[in-house]
Amino acid sequence: MVLQRVSEASVKVDEEIVGQINHGFVALVGIGHGDDEKIIEWMADKTVQLRVFEDDAGKMNRSLADVSGGVLAISQFTLYGDCRKGRRPAFTAAAAPEVAKQLYEHYVNAIGKHGIEVQTGIFAADMKVSLINDGPVTMLLDREADA
Repeated sequence: MVLQRVSEASVKVDEEIVGQINHGFVALVGIGHGDDEKIIEWMADKTVQLRVFEDDAGKMNRSLADVSGGVLAISQFTLYGDCRKGRRPAFTAAAAPEVAKQLYEHYVNAIGKHGIEVQTGIFAADMKVSLINDGPVTMLLDREADA
């Protein structure tokens, strides 16, 4: 998962805005083989609790919950693109679409259970994501199944 701290973000499908937030995170969510609900719960908790928003002293010391931010969650299997060989990425490490959709929706629901506003794109659609990266602050979240 890639988290980008944003001052605003939106996603369009067929020229229509389907999701939009003010400040918070754009979460680019890739689901791979071996990912499960336990990992997704960890990702959701980390998304909500990660302290990368500025406090009154200008230090990154506040969480998403502390600043009443939102999440724009975008499914993105291309995060699993392996570009080490050849000129065309291989996506063999990405989970099958039916598994990925179920775990992506679990992530969205887990964020919502924390009382955080969650907006989404449309799974597997051709989406146009617009954002203003605040900082810029971009974090890569990765956790192995046995970690």
